[in-house]
Amino acid sequence: MYLPTDTEERDVSVLHALIRSHPLGAWVTNGPSGLIANHIPFLLRVAGDTATLVGHVARANPVWQSFSTSEPSLVMFQGPEAYISPSWYPSKQAHGKVVPTWNYAVVHARGMPRAIEDIDWLLQHVTQLSATHEATQTVPWKVADAPMDYIDKMRRAIVGIEIPIATLVGKWKTSRNRSISDRLGVVAGLQSRAADSASAMASLIASGLSHTKPPQA
Repeated sequence: MYLPTDTEERDVSVLHALIRSHPLGAWVTNGPSGLIANHIPFLLRVAGDTATLVGHVARANPVWQSFSTSEPSLVMFQGPEAYISPSWYPSKQAHGKVVPTWNYAVVHARGMPRAIEDIDWLLQHVTQLSATHEATQTVPWKVADAPMDYIDKMRRAIVGIEIPIATLVGKWKTSRNRSISDRLGVVAGLQSRAADSASAMASLIASGLSHTKPPQA
């Protein structure tokens, strides 16, 4: 990933937070016939200095038998993103030397995956996965709400995936290369739009105003 210095996010807690808030990862690995890509909701498990991505795939999905065991997998997590209009920059009025761009925040994780077929592990995994994503529901659904014979059938139809994270890289393309006034203009422009993605990006830019020092152009 192309990573200019002003876009690199190094705070591991910030990277972990994006994974947890946008858990659908694009998992890419080399297979016998080339690249294989799958989109999987991952849980992030942290123990001390070790972080692991935990998910599952359908047993019918050949990736669990064909992922590379010699090259690390790449898992990409997409955070807030939004189109940025140059008309939002006060500097447009000053000199006109501005162009459109696209802002986004992403995290790339790399590691060697392993497949897990243990049915007790799988039950624990889907129980935790459901509890995590049902937590905001008025009446959260639980694995125990379904008949046990049905759950047994469903868990035998999946295979667990663990990817211990070897490297973690974050790119925050959030107007950090613009002046404070231009970034404030972008925040206002994004807030004027109804889309949730625009609001999320506005918040991300605003949160970084106090600890970055771009050129005052």
